[in-house]
Amino acid sequence: MKRGLATLMLVALLGGCRAHDRYTPLVDQDGLIPADQFALYGHEQAQAIAIGREFGAALKSKSVEGFAKQTADAVEYARSLPDVIAVQADTVGHLLTVTFKSGWRTAVLPIADGKRGDETEGLPPAARP
Repeated sequence: MKRGLATLMLVALLGGCRAHDRYTPLVDQDGLIPADQFALYGHEQAQAIAIGREFGAALKSKSVEGFAKQTADAVEYARSLPDVIAVQADTVGHLLTVTFKSGWRTAVLPIADGKRGDETEGLPPAARP
């Protein structure tokens, strides 16, 4: 009886453990303003969306090395944009803090909507390849 109860409690405890996938909830865009709509608010907003899209597209594997490469690729892309003056990466939190010429600072998360950064509407001409 005690073994059965202990086994039942163990199964209940293990069933209540959360998954350790922190990435999937971050890239989930449900409940947010659609990326294409937000990009139309201005050039800097479009650049933030483009960075997020390149950030999301750069993920090749969900390993430590894969996340590091993803972040490095996104930082490189962000620095290539005309209005970006600073980029700080947080590889553990899967985000970039981007500062624009106007002084606007924003956190950019990966956007996995199947589009690349240069497909973002509202980008200034200097931001297109």
